[in-house]
Amino acid sequence: MSADSSASPAIPGVPRDKVRALQHTLYRTAKADPGRRFHTLMDKVLRGDVLWRGWVAVRVNNGVPGIDQTTLDQVEEYGVRRLLDEPAAELREGRYRPSPARGVLIPKPGSKDGYRLLAISTVRDRIVQAALKIVLEPVFEADFLPCSFGFRPKRSTHDALQVVIDEAWKGRRWVVETDIADCFSAIPHERLMQAIEERVVDQSVLKLLRQILRAGVMADGQVRREVTGAAQGGPISPLLCNVYLHRIDRVWDEREHGVIIRFADDLVVMCKSRQQAEDALARLRRLLADLGLEPKEAKTRIICLREGEDGFDFLGFHHKMVRAKGLRGAKRVYFLARWPSDKAMRRARERIRELTIRSRLLLSVEAVVQDLNDFLRGWLAYFKYGHSTLRFDKIRDFVTDRLAIFIGKRHKRGRQFGLNVVAYRSPDRCGLINMSGIVVPPRANKPWREKPHAAGERRR
Repeated sequence: MSADSSASPAIPGVPRDKVRALQHTLYRTAKADPGRRFHTLMDKVLRGDVLWRGWVAVRVNNGVPGIDQTTLDQVEEYGVRRLLDEPAAELREGRYRPSPARGVLIPKPGSKDGYRLLAISTVRDRIVQAALKIVLEPVFEADFLPCSFGFRPKRSTHDALQVVIDEAWKGRRWVVETDIADCFSAIPHERLMQAIEERVVDQSVLKLLRQILRAGVMADGQVRREVTGAAQGGPISPLLCNVYLHRIDRVWDEREHGVIIRFADDLVVMCKSRQQAEDALARLRRLLADLGLEPKEAKTRIICLREGEDGFDFLGFHHKMVRAKGLRGAKRVYFLARWPSDKAMRRARERIRELTIRSRLLLSVEAVVQDLNDFLRGWLAYFKYGHSTLRFDKIRDFVTDRLAIFIGKRHKRGRQFGLNVVAYRSPDRCGLINMSGIVVPPRANKPWREKPHAAGERRR
């Protein structure tokens, strides 16, 4: 188990693996005794190497300043060691108080009118949260179940997507699709603390967590302190969300209600019949109500995976049952295919438009192509694990067209001139990356990627 996969430079004189060894020890201890409650954890949070690892996690994330307007570069000028010593001393003496987070409204993905409040803590508060996460995560990882995939070490969206493929192949063709409404902002603080106290009874750690939850968010010059919510944007918030929603996972009866696949607050349930799917949805509503939460009705439905029927969207992909081509006669083979969802395609086009907008005409074509390639590499790396060829072709045509328009405007010519430059005058389409031949179709009961440790076990 690894609760923090980021490679990080060690403090001079301190071996790099001491933080990892601490996490392994905490994990093994918690795993060996599911009823154990940890009384002394704050001393581990305040260790110099743990705080340093917290700083590295914050630095790698390259976030923006909080309400104090202190940037990461300013921290490095001030001295990282010096900054780490200050909150550590305050925590030891009981003087530490987290500052309110800076509230920033960002558009919800795929929504023109919806906005989400992102809470941006100060750099020093983010470091403290990251250090706290390093210590707490292995304790709770020992309890988390395989059905949970979001924001967990060595578990990814594609691991969750592989379970969808496998369960559909096993005959679970009825799907409950939903997500939790305003999950991060709706979690009741007291109920969340009760869930944490099942494993942690170190009063200094519990006090720090309460301070973090109650620090509030500053928006429009006013600080709002709610009694619900784990501010979305903080390093520790995803862990707290998983701790709370674990209460659903641990009481879920797979045999009675189907296989649940949860990625943070986004989930599906794979069932064998419509009746089981209806029972699963009713059970899910009851469990969420008990936690003070509710499903988002606009995204809640039951669908059947049959040829010709609508599919469902999950983790950026659209999933739909299709018939395998090339097979003649009575034999019919169906499989669950997936490709980038309509929402993912819209977001990709929006990003490409932003990178080729008129206001960037002063930039060189090479600089714009570099930005396009940087975006496309990440987008393709995620969506290539699917039946995405046709959708990739659409994005390729769209990005070619947008670049042609950009080039035409730079030369005060038309789109046709730009297309001529991209398609004929440039041997490599002005440097745009090749989007052909990279698709990796998923298969049932086969890992979506070769895991090195698994290969090593087979060799032995």
